[in-house]
Amino acid sequence: MSLDEIAASVRVDPAVHALRPDFAVLVIAADGLPGGPADAWSRGHLEAAAESAAEALVAVGDVTAEPHIAAWRAAYAAFGAKPGRTRNSAEALIRRADAGLPEVNALVDVYNAVSVAHRLPVGGEDLDGYAGSPRLVRAAGDEVFDTVAGGEPAVEHPDAGEVVWRDDKGVTCRRWNHRQCVRTRITEDTTRALFLLERLDPMPLDALHAAGDDLVARLRERAPELRAAVRLIGPAAD
Repeated sequence: MSLDEIAASVRVDPAVHALRPDFAVLVIAADGLPGGPADAWSRGHLEAAAESAAEALVAVGDVTAEPHIAAWRAAYAAFGAKPGRTRNSAEALIRRADAGLPEVNALVDVYNAVSVAHRLPVGGEDLDGYAGSPRLVRAAGDEVFDTVAGGEPAVEHPDAGEVVWRDDKGVTCRRWNHRQCVRTRITEDTTRALFLLERLDPMPLDALHAAGDDLVARLRERAPELRAAVRLIGPAAD
């Protein structure tokens, strides 16, 4: 499929919007990505994001006082997760800002930096690992989620009613944006990826678009010929 077709294939199930009618996701399907290991370029993005987050936390006192982080905690509680124990990806990263954000590889580091800088969850999936169309659904509970436990490959199943991203083979990200599977994770060899930038009220849609523009701009610093298709799914789109 073309990048436009991939972006157009992403779906949010009505049951998810029934849970949070304010939910929106900015979908970015990209090709020609600058892969490779973490390096000075990606490290610079992480360090700048960590510094800005640490400064912001001094002002608000606690990450849970950030309005968008608080909204995600409420969304997690709405489908049965305990937000104090199961954190959305943005909160988990921001909490690590003081100690330094983790280095994974160049692509993951850059989208994590955007997540922290804009205070919103950002997911990245290797398109070559996908089977069928990405969709956000309430889980039945029998879906397959491939992961690692104790250093060995393992299979889990989501809780019934849990909000998950999935494709035709199984769950690609559990608890909305908490934990990604192994099969579609971005590696040093990834050149085609799907980025999912997720937003709830009170974050304005303009701020969501700004985060997407920032991500593409950062990636084009390393890969000027990068191709991207962008699509908004949410209250003000479709």
